[in-house]
Amino acid sequence: MKKIALYAGSFDPFTNGHLDIVKRGLKLFDEIRVVVAKSPHKNTLFDASTRQKVISDVFSGNESVKVDSWDGLIVDYAKHENIGFILRGLRPTGDFENEFQMASMNKHLFKNIETFFLTTGEDYFYVSSSLVKEVHKYGGDIKELVPKQVLD
Repeated sequence: MKKIALYAGSFDPFTNGHLDIVKRGLKLFDEIRVVVAKSPHKNTLFDASTRQKVISDVFSGNESVKVDSWDGLIVDYAKHENIGFILRGLRPTGDFENEFQMASMNKHLFKNIETFFLTTGEDYFYVSSSLVKEVHKYGGDIKELVPKQVLD
């Protein structure tokens, strides 16, 4: 049976930190399902379909990565798609408490789900989508922070 992990986020934009988590996750799982979460609480720069297309372009030709979007609880997507694992990245910037709480709630809602945490690589621990957007807004160079497809 294939081990499939769900990697969800707003990905606005998808960064090299996200890319690093997916690449490293593929060493643990047979397939990673990157799911663009539609969050009503976030003001996004790009709509969900644009984010989904850009991420699909990033992984073009890699059959181990599938890209989708979902408007609802991620754990419900996992149930719907029969996925037993959630993959999450942890930065040393206070992510743990929130991520632990989400993992616990997901487990409460779906007993068969397991969350795997990967610490962010040393080259990307300071990168967040919000920070990338801000740097870009003021004319800063983000080419080392996002995949080429995002820049385009």
